[in-house]
Amino acid sequence: MNLSEAGLVAQLRRMKPVQLRLLAELDQVGALGLAAARIGIAQPAASRLLAEMEALLGIALHERQGRGLQLTPVGQALARRAARIEIELADAARELAEAATGRAGVVRVGAVTGPALSLVMPTLIALQRELPEFRSEVTVATSVTLCELLREGRLDFALARLSPGETQLSARVMAGEPLSLVVRRGHPLLVRPILSVDDLLAYDWVMGDDGTLLTQTVVGRLTELGLPQPKRRISTSSFLFTLALLNQTDAIAPLARPVVDSFAGNPSVPFVSLPIDLGLQVAPFSLVTRAGAQMTPSAQRLIDAMLA
Repeated sequence: MNLSEAGLVAQLRRMKPVQLRLLAELDQVGALGLAAARIGIAQPAASRLLAEMEALLGIALHERQGRGLQLTPVGQALARRAARIEIELADAARELAEAATGRAGVVRVGAVTGPALSLVMPTLIALQRELPEFRSEVTVATSVTLCELLREGRLDFALARLSPGETQLSARVMAGEPLSLVVRRGHPLLVRPILSVDDLLAYDWVMGDDGTLLTQTVVGRLTELGLPQPKRRISTSSFLFTLALLNQTDAIAPLARPVVDSFAGNPSVPFVSLPIDLGLQVAPFSLVTRAGAQMTPSAQRLIDAMLA
C-alpha cells in the first residue's frame, strides 16, 4: 500500500471512469444496487468494481451498515472528486459541441426572484435579439435550492446567496435587494393620505416561514425601528400563492422591488406598492459558481453581458 501523494496519484490514474461514476452515485443513494442501476450495470459487476478500487488504493472505501452500505471518509472524499470529474466532463462535452458546430450551447442559469427579473431576463432578451440561436434554461428558486443544483452540475451559475462555511462554491457579490410592500389595487390603505406602521400592522402579512431570508429581513428591520411584529401572518414560500392571496384579500406582502417594478405602471396588473418606505433590504446576492469551474463560452458570454 502506497499512501504517499505520488503513489496515490499513480493509483488514481489507473481507475476506470465507470468506477468513479459508481462511487459518485453511491455517495448520492447509499445503496449498491440502486447506484449500479443508475449507471447501467448489474449489482455483481458493481461489487467487483468497488472491490477493485479498494484493492488498487489499499484503503477501505465503504463499510456495511445493515442492509446498505456507507462510504468511509476516504470514500466520501473520493466520491466528491468523482462527482466533480463527471460534471467537468459534461461541461467539456458541451464546450466541444459549441466549438465543433459553431453554435451557442444551452446556458443553465439559476436565480432568486429579484435578480431573475431585474438582471437575467433583460440580459437574455438583449442577447437573443443579437444571437437568435442563443438558448437558455432559467431556474427561479431559493438560494439553498440553487446552490444544491449548482453543486450537482445542473446549473452553470446562479444569482443567489451562499450559506456560511460553503467550500464547494465561490461567489462574487453583486448587489443588495430592496423590498417594497405590495397590495392589491383598491386596497383600503391606498386611499389614506398618510400611512403609518400601525396602519400596516392591522392587516395580514404574507411571508415565508421564520427561516427564510426575506422574513428574517422584515422582522429584523422592524425590530431595529422599535416596532412590533405583524400580529397576523400567512406563511408561504410560493410566489404564485402570494399573488393569489394579494388579489383576493387585503393582505400585504414584502416583495423584491425589481419584481414590483416589473409590473409598475401597468394598469392591467392588479398589484401596486404602498407609498411607504421602511428601509427593507435583503442582504446582497452574488454571482455563484462551482469553485474552480471553467465556464462554457455561452455561459461566460451571458455572465459578461450581465456584468457589463
